[in-house]
Amino acid sequence: MILNDYIYLLFRIIINNLLMKKTILIMMLVVTAFSFSQQEDEQLNIAQTQLLNLADLQSGLTIGGYGEINYNDFDTGPSELDVQRLVLLFAYKFDDRVSFITEIEYEHVKEVYIEQAWLNYALADNTNIRAGLLLVPMGIINEYHESTTFNGVERPTLDNKIVPTTWREIGMGIAGRIPEFSMRYQAYIMNGPISYNGSYKLKGTNGLRGGRQKGAESQGSDANFAARLDYFGLLGLRLGASYYTGKTQTTNTSIIGSQVGVNMLGLDARYVKNNFSARAQYINAVLSDTEQYNLAGDKDLGSMMGGYYLEAAYNVLPIEARQRLDLFVRYENLNQHKEVEGSLKKNLALHRKEWTLGASYHLSRGSVFKIDYQSKGTVLEGSKAKGQFNMGIGIFF
Repeated sequence: MILNDYIYLLFRIIINNLLMKKTILIMMLVVTAFSFSQQEDEQLNIAQTQLLNLADLQSGLTIGGYGEINYNDFDTGPSELDVQRLVLLFAYKFDDRVSFITEIEYEHVKEVYIEQAWLNYALADNTNIRAGLLLVPMGIINEYHESTTFNGVERPTLDNKIVPTTWREIGMGIAGRIPEFSMRYQAYIMNGPISYNGSYKLKGTNGLRGGRQKGAESQGSDANFAARLDYFGLLGLRLGASYYTGKTQTTNTSIIGSQVGVNMLGLDARYVKNNFSARAQYINAVLSDTEQYNLAGDKDLGSMMGGYYLEAAYNVLPIEARQRLDLFVRYENLNQHKEVEGSLKKNLALHRKEWTLGASYHLSRGSVFKIDYQSKGTVLEGSKAKGQFNMGIGIFF
């Protein structure tokens, strides 16, 4: 208990100093992230390559998995300990062209979900047709959400409140690479989040998150489109652009105000140079017909929501060491009431500004111990930032 108090106090002091100098720090992060010369570092692609190559098995069955167990200690109230998720990955290759990939997820010990389940047909060396329960390729974390692939015990708030991770829907499309242009592409037609199924599902505090259907008896009233391009032509640097457009789903299209239109854009960058790494992400979502939706369902859904985060990390261990200890800092600024329609007033408590400072100790390539402190504030006048101390372990194999 005494050690915990000292750690908590240390993080408090550091966070307070960071908040006083946040403008300078943000500028430093941006300049630093793009001032290093580009050099390939395999740390950028370990987990990504492992997942992408599941469809390239020689034959038969491959089994993998990931999981995380977390401890959250809040400023007020009891702390929480949770086996947050345990996921089993299965991939089976039927022949040279056809394979099946799925993830079975256990959340909080008692809840079971299918996180992915799709059939892959290799049309050509760099072209694949996919169909089934697919991850929406929006941003970084929604596709690469294993605990060993990102810093911080908890996923970035931007990838929880806006994207919302883990976002998956049923659909089909094409995915592959264009080697001569150093690009990877994905394009899918899929169903979207549900906004009405007898009750109105969406609200300002969690945006589209309450409408995720997850492939569970999903309702389909409109076909949506999702696409992503990744560029990896500069060594050590990966740039991504994501786009999603369509309408939310409803069980009754005749009800005026039961749907909203969604247009979401995402831009992101990841960079690794020797012991230094950085990432940045920007997400912006424009929702149409929210005034009718809010009036019909007595909700407070914003007509625009979005935000960004900047993160920098440095491995303090020798680069040739088997283990890695990344010290990192992340700043997030997101707003679920960036714009509102009609008589709805902006809720300033939905404009969040958060700092996360901590360490990720990678015991091996597939295991990590994490510790961090978060300061979570809003622009609401008179509100005080809330602190949260986190610890956790993560595995990926």
